Amino acid sequence: MSDRTINQQPHTPHQQSHGEPGAHAPHVHGHGSEPDDFAVQIADSVESFVLAVTEVAKGDEPGSAVSLLLLEVSQLLLAGGRLGAIEDVVPEDRFEPDAGPEPDGEQLRERLAELLAPIDVYHEVFDPYGPPEKPNAFRISDDLAGVVSELQHGLTHYREGRVSEALWWWQFSYLSNWGTTCTAVLRALQSLIAHVRLDSPIGAVPDGADTDDDGLTDEQLEQQAGDLMAAELGLGR
Repeated sequence: MSDRTINQQPHTPHQQSHGEPGAHAPHVHGHGSEPDDFAVQIADSVESFVLAVTEVAKGDEPGSAVSLLLLEVSQLLLAGGRLGAIEDVVPEDRFEPDAGPEPDGEQLRERLAELLAPIDVYHEVFDPYGPPEKPNAFRISDDLAGVVSELQHGLTHYREGRVSEALWWWQFSYLSNWGTTCTAVLRALQSLIAHVRLDSPIGAVPDGADTDDDGLTDEQLEQQAGDLMAAELGLGR
């Protein structure tokens, strides 16, 4: 186990210290207590998301991938909103027990990247309240794989009976990372569906975007993305 400092990034979980992500009064869950209804509901939402994304990534039903991901990300953000709205979760101990090796999310990322290839890259402004900046390029596959990895870290604690540790981690990582990431992914997925439903052409990929040059022109990428969404939604093109 190791001491944690709240201002470090959640990608280094064994260096985190318990802290207060917000200004509300502390909400303490003892390590030895049984999970209450709130904890069970959050854990169920987290586990459902992890399982669903893993299943979608298998590619067995590519025609429903975007719609399923839209649904799952939306539901996870509801759980995240509940975590953000409650009082701060403050476990009894300052030290986080070692949760063991972090799961390797590379296979999940690669499967999602292959499944979503024509529409994987999207653009987002990181902080709408920060200084004006140009949109940055992100990948849905990278983002979802990273979110799954963060959620699994909390699931390890939860499954081993460390309920307060799991809730603290999910709350902190929601506020510091995966809440923002999922919000951006949700906007991208919703935009894809809106483009097709409203018969609005998907714009060409901007110059300089990180698309891992696969030999396709911008027009071909646009056509592939439109065809993929039209097929998924059962619309003729």
